[in-house]
Amino acid sequence: MNYTIPAQTRIGHVHLKVADLDRALAFYCDLLGFSLITTYGKEAAFISAGGYHHHIGLNTWYSKDASPAPVRSVGLFHTAILYPTRRDLAIAFQRLIDAKYPITGASDHGVSEALYLNDPDRNGVELYWDRPKEQWPHKADGSLEMYTHPLDLQSLLGEL
Repeated sequence: MNYTIPAQTRIGHVHLKVADLDRALAFYCDLLGFSLITTYGKEAAFISAGGYHHHIGLNTWYSKDASPAPVRSVGLFHTAILYPTRRDLAIAFQRLIDAKYPITGASDHGVSEALYLNDPDRNGVELYWDRPKEQWPHKADGSLEMYTHPLDLQSLLGEL
């Protein structure tokens, strides 16, 4: 029997190994704007948007002062952070510009627009917003037409 996961299912949180908890908190809280919810001693922290118990867990249990994982290895490609509106993504982009924080890419995927960067431990991070579903492009057979085109960053900043 084929099973299909319920449509309301969501990925609730991601838990990242980091080398330096304070450095990770500076990135995720001070730069991206997440709120610190709680800590487990000096080894772990849980952060969120909007008071949820946690969207991101950060810990040094196995990684304190460790080097980043090699790029060409098995592991997490990136954590994707979904913003509610294009303007919210533009605000995040402006904060990155103001902080002189480098991005590694910026793409229009048809269904979404995304900024790519690395956190201080070289964990990939995608900041994105979804276009309304009725605007998603489709192929002739009705399936989604996702692509990777350059994102018009000036148009994004025009939201501000």
